[in-house]
Amino acid sequence: MAALERPYASPAEAVLRQLHVDPASGLAEQDAALRLKRYGANALLTHPRVTAAAIFLNQLRGPVVWLLATAAAIAALFGDWTEAIAILLVLGINTGIGFVTELRAVRSMESLRQLGSRSSRVVRDGKLKILPAEQVVPGDIVLLESGDVVTADLRLVQANAVGCDESTLTGESMPVDKGTAPVAADAVVADRTSMVHKGTAITRGTAKGVVVATGMATELGRTTQLVIEMEPDVSPLERKLEHLTGQLVKATLIVTGLVAAAGVATGKPLMLMIEAGIALAVAAIPEGLPIVATMALARGMWRMARRNAVVERLAAVETLGATTVICTDKTGTLTENRMTAERLWLPSGHYRIDHAAGSFVDAHAHPVEIGGALERALEVGVLCGNATLQAADEKGAGDPMELALLRLGVLAGIHRDALLLVWPELHEIAFDTETKMMATAHHRDGSLFIAVKGAPEAVLSVATTVATDGRSELSVDESKAWLGRAAMLAEDGLRVLALAEKTIPATAKPSYDHLGFLGLVGFRDPPRPEVKEAIAACRQAGIRVVMVTGDHAVTARKIAETLGIIDPKGGILIEGRDLKPLGQLSAAARERALSAQIFARVTPAQKLDLVTLYQSAGDVVAMTGDGVNDAPALQKADIGVAMGLRGTEVAREAASIVLRDDAFGSIVAAIREGRVIFNNIRRFLMYLLSCNISEVMVVALAVLAGLPLPILPLQILFLNLVTDVFPAFALATGEGEEDVLRRPPRDPREPLLGRPQWLFIAGGAALLTLSTLGSLVIGRIWLGLEGEALVTVSFLTLAFAQIWHVFNMRGSGSRVFRNMITRNPWVWAAIALCAALLVIAVYWAPLADALHLAAPSLTGWLSILGFSLAPLIIGQLLASLASALRRGHWPEPLASRPAGGVKPSP
Repeated sequence: MAALERPYASPAEAVLRQLHVDPASGLAEQDAALRLKRYGANALLTHPRVTAAAIFLNQLRGPVVWLLATAAAIAALFGDWTEAIAILLVLGINTGIGFVTELRAVRSMESLRQLGSRSSRVVRDGKLKILPAEQVVPGDIVLLESGDVVTADLRLVQANAVGCDESTLTGESMPVDKGTAPVAADAVVADRTSMVHKGTAITRGTAKGVVVATGMATELGRTTQLVIEMEPDVSPLERKLEHLTGQLVKATLIVTGLVAAAGVATGKPLMLMIEAGIALAVAAIPEGLPIVATMALARGMWRMARRNAVVERLAAVETLGATTVICTDKTGTLTENRMTAERLWLPSGHYRIDHAAGSFVDAHAHPVEIGGALERALEVGVLCGNATLQAADEKGAGDPMELALLRLGVLAGIHRDALLLVWPELHEIAFDTETKMMATAHHRDGSLFIAVKGAPEAVLSVATTVATDGRSELSVDESKAWLGRAAMLAEDGLRVLALAEKTIPATAKPSYDHLGFLGLVGFRDPPRPEVKEAIAACRQAGIRVVMVTGDHAVTARKIAETLGIIDPKGGILIEGRDLKPLGQLSAAARERALSAQIFARVTPAQKLDLVTLYQSAGDVVAMTGDGVNDAPALQKADIGVAMGLRGTEVAREAASIVLRDDAFGSIVAAIREGRVIFNNIRRFLMYLLSCNISEVMVVALAVLAGLPLPILPLQILFLNLVTDVFPAFALATGEGEEDVLRRPPRDPREPLLGRPQWLFIAGGAALLTLSTLGSLVIGRIWLGLEGEALVTVSFLTLAFAQIWHVFNMRGSGSRVFRNMITRNPWVWAAIALCAALLVIAVYWAPLADALHLAAPSLTGWLSILGFSLAPLIIGQLLASLASALRRGHWPEPLASRPAGGVKPSP
C-alpha cells in the first residue's frame, strides 16, 4: 500500500532514493514481484454485492410479517386452513413486492475499480513494458503522455508542459499545470503540483513519474474507502413508516390481549376469543400499506423520469420533497464545464463576446467589425495551440482554453485549418511551467511568424512592444497597467491568458524575447442558463442552496453571485484550509459554517463533514455532484443527486437520483414531486388507518357487547387487500396542490401523522364503526337476520362505507363537489372496480363460500346503502361546518405544514 509520507513535499531525487530505484532503468522484475506481494495489487476494494437471498430475508424481518405469520399459524393450528392460506398469500404478495423493488446491487465500488483498471507504460530492467495497471507497484517508473489516464499516484521526476485534468478528483474546473518542484507539506490535493493521481487524465505534455502509492493507498483509494465505510442512512420516510408500523403492532397486541381477556372473563368460548383475536390482528395491520406505498413512490418515480430525473431508490422520491438544504458542486452542475472566451482586452479596446448573438461588442454594446488588431489577436489565439475542433458546437479534444480560443475564432470566421494551409506550422514550443508560455512557429511570407500565449505576467515580462495597427514601445508603467487589467479580469472570476506575436527571419531560432503584446483574453466556465431560475425557485420553496466546490474561491464566488446563491455585498465564503474537522469545530465555527453560502477548495472528506454537519442540525440534505470526489458525500446525504451526462459512473452509482439532462432545474421539479408524494402518502395513510381502525373497533365492541362477530378474519383480509388498496392507490396518484412549491419545507422531525391527522383518523374510524354496528343491530333486531346473512350485511356496510370514505379525504377548505379527489379519474375507477368486486364476492358462489357470504335481500341492500352513506354525509357536513367556522383556515390535515424548527432561507 503506502510507500512514502508526503512525497510531494520532497525533492524528486530524495523520493527516488527512498524507493531504491534508478529512473533510467526502473525496477528489476524480481524486485517488482517482491513489492507486488508486499503491497498487493494496484486495485480498489469493492463493496460486497448484496445477494438476492439477503434481500429476500430482509423482507421477513418486520414486525408486521411476524404478527401475520403468527395469526396464520394459529389459524392452521385450529384447523382453519382457508384463513391460514389467505394470510400466507398476503405475506407472499407483500414479500414479493418488497423483494422486487429492493433487488439492486451496490455497483459504486465496481465503477471505481473500472476507473482505475487500465494499462501503464513502465520501465523495468531498462526496458519499456506495457503492464496491466493492477501489476504496477511502488517504485515503478511510469511514462505518461497526453490522453493517458493515470493508474497510480506518481511523484513526477520529469515533466514537459504537463497539464492534468483533476476535476473528478478535486473539483478543479481547469487542467492543473504540473512540475517537479516540491510543494508545501500541508498542501491539499488540488495544490500538489508535483504529483499526478490515480484516475486523473493527462491533457497535454509528457512526463515520467515514480509510483509512490497504489490501490487503496492512493487518493482515489481513500475516496473509495470513504464510500465503503459510508453505509447509506435509512430514509426519513422509511424511518417514519417503520415507527408507525411498530406503534400499530404494539397497539394491536394490547387491544387483542384486552379483548380476549375480557371475553374469556365474561364466559365467552375460548375458540370464539381466538377467532376474535385473529380478526383483530388482521384488522389492525394495513396489509395494503406496503403495496400502496411502493406503487405511490413508483408512480412518482415514473413522473420524475419524464422530467429526466432517474430514481435509483424509491424512498428517495419522498425524501427529496423534505429537503431543506441542497449542497451543490459547481463545475458541471451549476456551470457547463466548458470554458468560454468571454472578454478581450486589447490596446484597441475592451470587447465582450456575445455568444448568443454570435458577435463581438465594445464597451457600449455596439457590434465590432473583425479586422486590424482584433483579427490579429484572434489569429494568434487560434494558431497557438494543439487542440482540435471540428465544429463550433462540438466538444473537440485538447486543453479547454485552447478549445475556447478555437470556438472564438470560428465565431469570427477564422478557422485554424484554413490558417495552417496559408501559414504552415513548422514546430511548437510546448508550454513550460517555468516560462508559463507556449508558442508555435509558422512559415509566413518568407519569414517565421511566432504566435505566443501564456500567463499575463510571463508574457508582459518579455514583451517590448504593443502590437496595434502599428507597433509602439511597451513602457514599464504600461506593462504594470496591463497587469492591473489582468487582475481586474481575474477578480471578475475569469481565467486570463495573454497573447503576443513576433516575426523573425526564417533562419532565426524561435525565442520568447522581444514579443509584441496583443492583449488579454478572459475565460469563464459559464453558468447553465436555467440554474438561476431554479435557485430562485428553491429560495421561494424555503430551500437553501449552498455551493461546495474544489475550485478557487474567486471563481466560485463570482459564479455564486451570478446565480443568486450569495449576495454580492456580503455572505459567507469559507475555504477548505480554514475548515477544521467536524469534531474540532467550536460552537461559533459550526454556526458560521451552517450560515455559509459557499465552501471553496474543499476535499472529499470535508464535503462528507459538511453533509454530516447539516444533518446534525436537523436538515434533510440533498447533495449534487458529478465527480469521484463527490461520491462519498452523495452516498452520505439524505438524497444524492448525480449528473447523468457529465457525471462519472462512480457518482451515478453512489447517488439516489440521476439527472439525465444535468439540469439543476430538474431538481426543483423533483422536489415538487417529492412534496406531492409525501402529501399523497399522508392522505392514503389516513384513509387506510381510519378504515383499519374501524375494523378493530367493530370487532372489539361487538365482542365486548356480546354481539356476533360482524366481520370475519378472511373478510377483513379481502377488504384490506382489495377494496382498501384501490382507493388508497387512487389517492396516491394525485397531482398535488398548485401552491406546493410556495410552502416552506416541512420540519424533518414532523411525523407522517401528527395530531390533526390522528384526530381525523379517529373521527373517520368512529363514523365507520357506528354505521357498521348500526347495520348489525338493525339487521339482527328489525330484519331478523342471523349467521352468514347478518355478517354479510355488516360486512358490505363497512366495505361500501370505506369506499365512500375516500371522498372525505378532500381538504377541509376545498369545495364539496369540485376538489382534487373528485377531479381524479383514478378515484372513480377505483370506486367502480371495488363495487364490482364486492358484488362478485356476494354472488359468485366459490368466493362467497370462501368468505362466508350470502346474497342480501332488497331490504338488506337498502340497509347497506343507507348505513354506508352515513359516514360520508356526516363527514362532509362536519368538513363544511369547520370551513365556515374557521373562514377557510381550518388546519389542513393533508397539507405539508411545517411544525417549526425549519431555518428560513437567507
